[in-house]
Amino acid sequence: MKTVFFFPGQGAQVPGMARDLFEHSQVVRELFDLATAETGIDARKLLFEATADELKETVNTQLSITLANLSSAQVLKEHGLVAQAVAGFSLGEYAALVEAGVLDAKQVFPLVKLRGELMAKAASALDRHAGEPGMAAVIGLSPEAVESALTQAAIPDLFGANFNSPTQVVISGTAAALALGTEALKAAGARRVIALKVAGPFHSPLLASAGEGLAEALKSIEFRNPAKALYSNVTGALVKTGAQAKELAVRQVTAPVRWISEEKALFEAGYELYIESGPGTVLQGLWSAFQPEVVCHSASTLEQILQIGKH
Repeated sequence: MKTVFFFPGQGAQVPGMARDLFEHSQVVRELFDLATAETGIDARKLLFEATADELKETVNTQLSITLANLSSAQVLKEHGLVAQAVAGFSLGEYAALVEAGVLDAKQVFPLVKLRGELMAKAASALDRHAGEPGMAAVIGLSPEAVESALTQAAIPDLFGANFNSPTQVVISGTAAALALGTEALKAAGARRVIALKVAGPFHSPLLASAGEGLAEALKSIEFRNPAKALYSNVTGALVKTGAQAKELAVRQVTAPVRWISEEKALFEAGYELYIESGPGTVLQGLWSAFQPEVVCHSASTLEQILQIGKH
């Protein structure tokens, strides 16, 4: 059966995630040891003992979710579930790069740690006189309607960031821009505009300095050609070469996540089994909004993975 692994991004983290996978798999325990060795952060302590607030810090989030995502993928494979295609949402794209053979785990753990540091630094440098920059979910408007409303409002420092589903788009911006954007989008017909608990205006040009820092760091890292189908947040399409994957990794910091386009491309390519490999059910919910008659399975726990293996 043609199988896809979806890897979640920031916001999916929960204290204690992947503990049962760690206890189940020797290879997962080795992944934890590798993450600790390559980053200097105690991975076991981070995933199993950190509070929700500690996990929400960008640097901790990026390492912990990447490790949980890869742990889930490893246990899925141990139980005979192998992906022919991969896609990751935002940060989740780094687990997808590993699963596609573009990077290896030894490369990716320090890389996501650095990415988190760069993004946190860029966010902290933004003007806060009007409040905290961040993101907000727009509910009840199509992506086209949101883009049209943002174009018409022409609000400085406000951007479409995540195109999640036919009725959900996330915007990024400064506090002042988000306040003005909320008014404009509600006037355009949005049911709700909900502020998200995130540490910055991700996937927007406001984080340009983080993209520049990442580009410099990636110069010394080899990106291999994908060994399986890999889909990009930036384009929504297949990534064909390692060089393209590296370019897109830089652009992804400031470009919107075209998740609906990725889902559509995968569905049209004829994939049959969709699995969210990592903590939470966010991507399962987004898939359901896009294609409700096709199930996306959650694989955040060992019990869930064993159930998928029975199908």
